Amino acid sequence: MYVSSKVWNPARIPSGEADLILGCDMLTSGARDAVSKARAGRTYAVVNKHQRPTGAFTKNPDWQFPGDEMVQVIRGAVGERAIFVDATAIAAALLGDLIAANLFMLGLAYQRGLIPIGEAAINRAIELNGIAVAANKKAFVWGRHAAVDEAKVRAIALPNNAAIQMFPPSLDQEIHDRVRELTSHQNAAYARQYLDLVARVRVTEQRLAKGTRLTSAVSRYYFTLMAYKDEYEVARLFTDGRFKERLAAQFDGELSLRFNLAPPLFAKRDADGHLIKLEYGPWVWHAFRVLTRLKLLRGTLFDPFGSTRERRIERQLIAEYRGDVEKLLEHLNETNLAEAVELASWPEYVRGYGHVKDASLSAIRAKRNSRQKREKAQVLDRRTG
Repeated sequence: MYVSSKVWNPARIPSGEADLILGCDMLTSGARDAVSKARAGRTYAVVNKHQRPTGAFTKNPDWQFPGDEMVQVIRGAVGERAIFVDATAIAAALLGDLIAANLFMLGLAYQRGLIPIGEAAINRAIELNGIAVAANKKAFVWGRHAAVDEAKVRAIALPNNAAIQMFPPSLDQEIHDRVRELTSHQNAAYARQYLDLVARVRVTEQRLAKGTRLTSAVSRYYFTLMAYKDEYEVARLFTDGRFKERLAAQFDGELSLRFNLAPPLFAKRDADGHLIKLEYGPWVWHAFRVLTRLKLLRGTLFDPFGSTRERRIERQLIAEYRGDVEKLLEHLNETNLAEAVELASWPEYVRGYGHVKDASLSAIRAKRNSRQKREKAQVLDRRTG
């Protein structure tokens, strides 16, 4: 048997001689060390297909989880003996703990006759481990049930996740939803600024009869900049009811919330001048409610956060983007439409907060300046040609 975990040393198992890949993590299960031990007709693979981002995502925000690729790799190694289940989603819903997925997977493999250890020995090992004994035993049992009827266990764990065919919202619906969000973010006048620019882009693009690519881009990215996550917005998103609904759907009983925050007016800084996050207790919930009511101060002389560097940059980005779009509209034609869509999409690459955001902005502005110089040079060439 080979378990895709750092605890087991795959070098001890000859190539193609593994009886089982018990994969609690899909990326590890599809790694070369694991699949090289597998052989079609001999090896079974019981794999948690939950997609959990790795450290690569922190270095490359465009990184995509290679889920389909991993499924193909594992199936290619074991043939028809591959079993995939989203153990993390099911176990978290049933037991309120993501780690319970590991014992859930063990129970599933055990029930299928793939674990050469008795039930009593497994339960005793859980007891000797001494951590969340009752929950781990329940996870093991739920995994056994899933091996018999996964659909029934999933229905019990996730009763509201019925399979419904979803269609992407129309552009009109997206614009409507974003106007509503910006009204909640600030007020109706603020949302009107957004709607006016998007409407101008749409009218100009319709004259070209070339679809809605530019309108879609401006609708998305102008909203992204205008709905910036300052202190007031973070407070609103926590207290508008949706956050509590998601918690209630995932966990039962009373919850004690703690928050990791770096308030710019109070947080300490590290040696490089970066804000340090600290943990705050449930009392922060009441502070959020107060902040939500004070959003009318946003951007005014009385805004206690408005003079911070990050808040100034966020307001500046909104103005810069609006100016960029207005320039694009002045010269928009069928020839430069594709480039206009690309230019209108630069907020896609504004990532993170604090120094991370500063670094991404520096790269974006350097690219924009280079483009603007090329455009000026092309204009001069046309005039002198």
